[in-house]
Amino acid sequence: MTVNDADTARLLVTCPDKPGIISAVSTFLYNHGANITDFDQHSSDAHGGTFFLRLEFQTPELDCSREALRNNFARRVAEPYGMQWQISYASEKKRMAVLVSRHDHVLMDLLWRTSRGDLPATIPMVISNHDDLRDEVERFGIEYHHIPVSADNKAEAEAQTLSKLEGKVDVVVLARYMQILSPEFVSHYPHRVINIHHSFLPAFVGANPYQQAHDKGVKLIGATSHYVTEDLDQGPIIEQNVQRVSHRHSAAELRSLGQDVERQVMLRAVRWHLEDRVIVDGNKTVVFVK
Repeated sequence: MTVNDADTARLLVTCPDKPGIISAVSTFLYNHGANITDFDQHSSDAHGGTFFLRLEFQTPELDCSREALRNNFARRVAEPYGMQWQISYASEKKRMAVLVSRHDHVLMDLLWRTSRGDLPATIPMVISNHDDLRDEVERFGIEYHHIPVSADNKAEAEAQTLSKLEGKVDVVVLARYMQILSPEFVSHYPHRVINIHHSFLPAFVGANPYQQAHDKGVKLIGATSHYVTEDLDQGPIIEQNVQRVSHRHSAAELRSLGQDVERQVMLRAVRWHLEDRVIVDGNKTVVFVK
């Protein structure tokens, strides 16, 4: 089915599971003139579990404003069922900042796909602790901010970065940004900072993972995209993938193959976040993929 993004709304719901939730949600939308065009659900347990829901509905025939729809849903459905929920609209593209150091493979893929309209986002800025990638970024007409980071100025650099981001972005993507973010920074964007980790977590944490993988003689390498939390590399995982390798691959070849996997994994994770397909459940995620 082909639908128009200008008319598409999305509803995400998390609540205690019990009978009647689907009926209550669908009846409410029907009574307000909405047409449900995509629907996915999951319960963590048939008895006493948590219920997760993602649906898309079409809005041209709505009988009320967006604000009235939100208020009515809160009162008539969300409160009686104890829901955590959100309604978003596909026409309102999320604003995505990209933080990067010197590796450009993930960054350039995100810039290219966003410029072509393949990713439903706008990129108002790229921030880097190095100035190496300025020309590549500015060719896309995107602001580039160089904020050097050292052991002596880390807190000041983070404050400057937050000042650049404040009020201008909805999500922050770490496209191989080789700096550890402080808990204070992360607290400004809970479950809205997405990282790509150049290994199949939890294996090979730390520096030079492809050399570590080569030294261990692994048969699979991979990449992990996750939300950033206060615990380093322990946030809820959004997507992972692997590439089969052998003893014939050098560390450099593993790195090249791994960077391809990094691009693919980050692209999917970012797309699913932008399309409101991810619900965080503690330190796990529920991802409703087409």
